This record gives sequence, structure tokens and C-alpha cells, in this order.
Amino acid sequence: MREIRFYRTQSGHCPVEDFLDSLPAKTAQKVVWVLQLIEELDTVPATYLKKLDGTDDLWEVRIQIGGSSIRLLGFFAGRSLFVLNHAFIKKTNKTPLKHIKVAEARKRDYLRLK
Repeated sequence: MREIRFYRTQSGHCPVEDFLDSLPAKTAQKVVWVLQLIEELDTVPATYLKKLDGTDDLWEVRIQIGGSSIRLLGFFAGRSLFVLNHAFIKKTNKTPLKHIKVAEARKRDYLRLK
């Protein structure tokens, strides 16, 4: 079983919560459902969770709803703790480098503070 936490800045700001709060209710429900799967399943299908190649060990939570692709980026901090630190609506086939850079910077910040 995994535990999912959201990254917070030193000032307490939580970018993933802000993103989720901006979503329509039905979309947010689907995101929560996928996060529950990740917490509860021993083996999560790549449809919902996939390691991003060429990154500093970042993982991508993948949510498809209607024509929208929502992505939450994060990393494992230990065996069972998964920290989500960035979220966006994906509009291209490949995950944009700017989003990867933000997630990697937040990962470094999280690890430095811990």
C-alpha cells in the first residue's frame, strides 16, 4: 500500500491542490479515483502511472477524461511514499520539458527540506 502526499513549498503553498481545486467536480472525482487506485493496488497499470524516461526518477499519474489528458508529476520518497508536486492539462503527445523542469526543481526542494 502506498501513501500519496502533495508537495508544499516552505510557505505552505500547495500547487497540486490549487490545480485540483480549479477542475470541474466530475474531473476532480476521476483524479481522486485514480489516486485511490495508486494507493491501493500493488501493481498499478501504466495506463494510470508511468515512469518518465530521461528524468530524475519522476513518475506521471495519467488521467484521461473526455478529450482531456490530466497529468500529475511526482516521485517516490522511500518505498511507499509518493509525493505529487506538479499538475497540468496535457495538450501535446510528449510531456513538455517545462513541466518536467518544474517537477524536478520541486523534488530537489522537497528532498533538501527533509
